[in-house]
Amino acid sequence: MPGPGAGEFVRAEPGAVNTDPNEYKYELQCHLGGGDFDTPCLGRQLECKDGPDGEDGIPVMWLSRPRGVPGGVWAHHSGPTCLYDAAPEDLLPRIAADIQREFQNLPINAGTVTAQPSPHTLRGAETNFYAEAVEQQFDITMFGQAVHVVATPVQYTWNYGDGTVFGPQPSMGGPLPQDRWGEKTRTSHAYGQTGDFQVVLTTSFQGTYSVNAGPPLPIPGQGQFSAPPQTVSVWRSLTRNYADDCNANPQGQGCPGAAASR
Repeated sequence: MPGPGAGEFVRAEPGAVNTDPNEYKYELQCHLGGGDFDTPCLGRQLECKDGPDGEDGIPVMWLSRPRGVPGGVWAHHSGPTCLYDAAPEDLLPRIAADIQREFQNLPINAGTVTAQPSPHTLRGAETNFYAEAVEQQFDITMFGQAVHVVATPVQYTWNYGDGTVFGPQPSMGGPLPQDRWGEKTRTSHAYGQTGDFQVVLTTSFQGTYSVNAGPPLPIPGQGQFSAPPQTVSVWRSLTRNYADDCNANPQGQGCPGAAASR
């Protein structure tokens, strides 16, 4: 399991369906096809000066069409935006080939984990755990291009520290009012032994990226990031009857001054 702040990437399963219903391409702004350009358009086309690497770029329009639809027609999607690269026709494949590595190296916050009750709970009782994780956005530079990445939490895995792992699954759980502590929830866990246990939440994020304000493109697979471990102390509950008078014998069994045991 990755340590806090580190990420690993789970690639999409073979045959997995791309969740984006469209496919995309770009064309030069004002381009009419062949070697022809729209002259009036050229007079007002987007200026692409001083890109992320200080180089000038080219203005483009993004087109999209339904993926896998025979005879699908390309239509305007977004733009104009700029591409800053000497070989723009190879730019998107180069970024697509490297985006997974960039994604797993982002400082994505896996979120926080809360236990109810905490930091002490009872052996055999249901301890409710829930996570809080949010969508995060990052701006990075790849091959001289401005790339905007959005990471969205989609699945959660709970390692309860006693050898029990639950997930990955889509529920982050939720808090219970104090009068309901001890109820079984989807993400709760009952410990069979006493002791201190390190609970680790691993959050799986789905990502999208856009190049120079172009259309959002899906990042196949999921990045997994782990939150810092939280210590939960599991105690045992005992019920006993005592005959000692604590005023006469403060060290008597059951008295506040007597040593307690787990």
